Amino acid sequence: MRGLACVLMFQTHCYDAWLGGDARNTTFLKASQLLGTLPAPLFLFLAGISFALVTDKLIRKNLSPAQITRTMVRRGAEILAFGLLFRLQEFLIAWGWAPWSDLLRVDVLNIIGLSMILMALTCGIVLTVWKKLDDSCADMPTGDSYQGMPSGIPKSVGNGSGFSRCRFVLVAVSVAVAALIALLTPPLYTTWRPTWLPWPLESYIDGCHNLGSPQPWLFPLFPWAAFAFAGLAAGFILFNDQVRNQTAKTLALFAVIGATAILAARQLDHSSLHLYATYDYWHTSPNFLMMRIGMLLVICFLSYAWCRWGLATWGFSPLIQLGQTSLLVYWVHIEFVYGRFSLLPKRAESIPTASRGLLEIILFMLILSLLRTRIDWKKLLNWKKMGQRAQPA
Repeated sequence: MRGLACVLMFQTHCYDAWLGGDARNTTFLKASQLLGTLPAPLFLFLAGISFALVTDKLIRKNLSPAQITRTMVRRGAEILAFGLLFRLQEFLIAWGWAPWSDLLRVDVLNIIGLSMILMALTCGIVLTVWKKLDDSCADMPTGDSYQGMPSGIPKSVGNGSGFSRCRFVLVAVSVAVAALIALLTPPLYTTWRPTWLPWPLESYIDGCHNLGSPQPWLFPLFPWAAFAFAGLAAGFILFNDQVRNQTAKTLALFAVIGATAILAARQLDHSSLHLYATYDYWHTSPNFLMMRIGMLLVICFLSYAWCRWGLATWGFSPLIQLGQTSLLVYWVHIEFVYGRFSLLPKRAESIPTASRGLLEIILFMLILSLLRTRIDWKKLLNWKKMGQRAQPA
């Protein structure tokens, strides 16, 4: 799925940066931009699934809620730091014509990092409450299954049935947080805008940047963090012991739920019932967020089918390869599309020429990905150092 997100991201950026003249008024570009609404939700959704996997492993190691929270907050802070570093790099490369405010632009890496921090705090609160409830029953008689359990994580989480109940709570809370973010987004963009905050902070809530109103090309917490929490819920379901041996059935159920969500979102969009005075389907509407989450659930099943029964089983898969280095190819391709080192002149090309450039970008990023994963750089660098030491003085 990360590889698919990378390819969709490449085509969106390439056509947006390079198409010019009449090509910018075509259905082709509109279709490209429509597909471009999927990469960011995919990356955030997969960040939530990965977060659930790591948290699940930490719970199984019987770490305390505080230890789990600290570990996962640290991971989120690292991604946030990468996002800030990326913005600094872009500013330095564009020195002379980029405004200083670009340093504070809210980009997708920033929101992935902040979403991970919020997920860590949410999971930490749930596990802490669960532990306190478990401790309140400590004086009650317990079975042999509790003997020898470490004291860090709740005893009821350590055994099978308790673990399942705790996981169910984590799933329910994750879904509730995703729904709350979706419902709060429209008013936070209009009547409840936190204009009392400095714009760099407000921009993380509604994407206003320094332009005075929310911008559709930024990635604030509302509504984007909802995709991460949706992925967190999906991840805790997928890594359940009872589901691990029924992955295909579970993902097929995801696809059915996703298709139902798509149809429900479409029906609500065409109905006369609106909860908010200002209805912006493409940017703040909970209906469109429901539509995209439904599409993500369907894509989960299709991706699994592709990897289990499709062409990905035949051998080398470019999508899987790109997905293994998604952060690297995201970081590098931006400069060859939007930056000083753009492969083609910006806003000046036809569809065939831009398509050729897109194929070149995909090929270059695939080669870069292979160089990253197929070469043991640590061993290579150590070999060079050993060679230098072996040379006579």
